[in-house]
Amino acid sequence: MKTKKFTRRQVIATTSAGVLGTMINWPLVSCAGSAAYGKLALLGGEKVHQGTWPTWPIWDQSAEAGIIEMLRSGRWWRGRGEHVAEFEEKYAALMGAKRCLATASGTTALLTALNAVGVDAGDEVLVSPYTFIATYNVIFLSKALPVFVDSDPETFLINPKKIEERITERTTAIVPVHIYGLPVDMDSVNDVAKKRSLKVVEDACQAWLGEYRGKKLGTLGDLGCMSFQNSKNIPAGEGGCILGNNDELMDHCTSFHNVGRPVGTIKSASGSAINGSNYRMTQTQALILLSQMQRFQKDNDFRLENALYLNSKLKKIPGIVPYKLANGGTRSAYHLYPFRYIKEKFNNVPKDKFLEALRAEGVPGSGGYGKQNKYEFIEKVLNSRGYKRLYSEARLKQWREENELPGNDQLCDQAVVFTQNILLGSKADMDDIVNAITKIYENRDALAG
Repeated sequence: MKTKKFTRRQVIATTSAGVLGTMINWPLVSCAGSAAYGKLALLGGEKVHQGTWPTWPIWDQSAEAGIIEMLRSGRWWRGRGEHVAEFEEKYAALMGAKRCLATASGTTALLTALNAVGVDAGDEVLVSPYTFIATYNVIFLSKALPVFVDSDPETFLINPKKIEERITERTTAIVPVHIYGLPVDMDSVNDVAKKRSLKVVEDACQAWLGEYRGKKLGTLGDLGCMSFQNSKNIPAGEGGCILGNNDELMDHCTSFHNVGRPVGTIKSASGSAINGSNYRMTQTQALILLSQMQRFQKDNDFRLENALYLNSKLKKIPGIVPYKLANGGTRSAYHLYPFRYIKEKFNNVPKDKFLEALRAEGVPGSGGYGKQNKYEFIEKVLNSRGYKRLYSEARLKQWREENELPGNDQLCDQAVVFTQNILLGSKADMDDIVNAITKIYENRDALAG
């Protein structure tokens, strides 16, 4: 069979789940039978990938002059400098949002957004359990109760069919998480929120330039939060932002992150207008981000092309199941590239053993997030004096009983991920990933033994 070739432009232009299924039909990279793959590197054979992988982050030295000038000027904080405001304006335009507020981190962005939408002590907030710990930590820090909604193993995301059954009279908000940059089915989330008068705060901390029905993730709820931590696709060491189209909500965010000072619709005749904190971004972070934005779109397009190529190849290997875009999802940001490993197709080789063999072949993979709804610190919070005051013994007992999430358990058991810098490798690197996994499959008997 002759391999059909596509240009990068053609691949990137065709990103919807439906079109991808019919467009891509490349053959699996193979070496004419299992014998050709040889002995596993873990068992003494030669590894598949002999080279290195792209490092991250990548620095542009041309940005140094502007940073040095700012440092020498003493305009280090946003109150006396222009660069944070410049970043906010440019990033809002890039994301298609009316306003952007830069913050010290993605975590502080989430804390600020929850405060702005009214989450308070004793409230409940619906959230995905398959996420970074900060997503639900900020709910605890708001003295509210995170109520986990089960995951859909196919999409790696919150299962929208499970949302409404978790709503109580105390529920005030939903926090859908576009984990790994994968777009949540926001129509379903927003429909439930509108029906039950709930606020929606998107955790888009891993989802820069990801899209749902052609709109950027982080712009589809009441507020959206993003992170610029060092590992992120647009990094500044630390940093975050909030996106929004509602001036009153964004004014509240701006006031809260700046020790409650009045701004816009948030007025005061005597100093601070509301209770707030200091979550401001620094000038240095903003200048780094302005520099990183120059390569941002190109890098994301490159990741997308490689991710789609991997999808087309990996799905042909028994027991390897690439993520499924949720209904309405049109583009992932690929902070991580995820697939599910079905051990039964690999002679019941445990996932940890599969990952060990994969790394030995020169391909760095990991097992993704754990079953965080069962983390022991949660019980410490629920047993604290404050939470026993806020929530009845009956409610906490019910919470524990409902904290059985079979979809999320399955996902955590099966998930395998590659970090975003891996997707910045060459097409030959992507072929090495496919060949390494195929080699493990063809040698599954030896690995199981």
